[in-house]
Amino acid sequence: MSRWAFVGGIVLMSVAVGQLSRTPPQAVLATRFLNSLDVNQKGKALKGFDDAYRTNWRFVPATREGVNLGEMTPEQAKLAAELLKASLSEAGYKRTEVIKSLEDVLFEMENKNPGRDKRLYTFTFFGQPQLNGQWAWRYEGHHVSLNFTFKNGALVSSSPQFFGSNPAEVRQGPQEGLRALAQEQDLADSFMKSLTADQLTKAVIAPDAPADIVTGNSRKAGIKEKKGLTYNEMSSSQKKDLMNIVRMYAASQSENEAKRRLGRVEPESLVFAWMGNPTKVSPRTGHYYRIQGSKFLIEFDNTQNQANHIHTVWRDFDGDFGEDVLADHYQAFH
Repeated sequence: MSRWAFVGGIVLMSVAVGQLSRTPPQAVLATRFLNSLDVNQKGKALKGFDDAYRTNWRFVPATREGVNLGEMTPEQAKLAAELLKASLSEAGYKRTEVIKSLEDVLFEMENKNPGRDKRLYTFTFFGQPQLNGQWAWRYEGHHVSLNFTFKNGALVSSSPQFFGSNPAEVRQGPQEGLRALAQEQDLADSFMKSLTADQLTKAVIAPDAPADIVTGNSRKAGIKEKKGLTYNEMSSSQKKDLMNIVRMYAASQSENEAKRRLGRVEPESLVFAWMGNPTKVSPRTGHYYRIQGSKFLIEFDNTQNQANHIHTVWRDFDGDFGEDVLADHYQAFH
């Protein structure tokens, strides 16, 4: 026997009796949040699943489509935060909040620049939250872009995942010493310092670091060539350290999503590449690294603002925005 399941007045799907208890938290919380919006807000927040904006992601200050925190009532902002918390780990949620708090630092550093506003972080939904079919949502603002895609009740993609930090290290003011992305920096620096001279000749693929992550905010991650030090060329302890970096990037996601991501990692396919001076490995020296597998790519860059401005990203070569899982849908409708 099937019944319609309602959450906050929106029909999620037709389910068998007893199945509602297994409703993914994101679908329930997204529905509650959308139901809290007025007509104008909902019109801005909710788009069609096939809307081109779903794959138009950015990590720089920009005018974004959706409903931002500054447009929400305190109750709406609370429901939005509950959705974000349910979609990330505790560490991942803290990371987004710390990055958002840096807008206050930039506001003061840039002579009260009105464009530095932590209320401009935006929630956008693509398709009605449901347990039958596909829908997606994005949380995005300066230096954060988190993209979640669902199919038949399951989270099938959480990439692109972007976190940035400007400044990488707060060097004055009330938050002096704060480093929002310290692990991303320190674990890789430690790994680099463990490499032998022979390993360095393979790992370092350019003497100078690029001005930004190589893939930028491209629709698809374009790096396919594998330059650098391969997994099989590493010692057992280095292999462990490399996988710890990969796990750290995945750990911003919920426990189940982190496990799903790591289940797609094929260690034997991993390649580590570095751009920059290998003799000056430190948080205050411009550098870039990437970890590339058969299905995913991690990039890190710290060169802007005298090497005090970090960009990091996790991309799936064929799975960003759930494309690998939604292939049949795209073939039918595009």
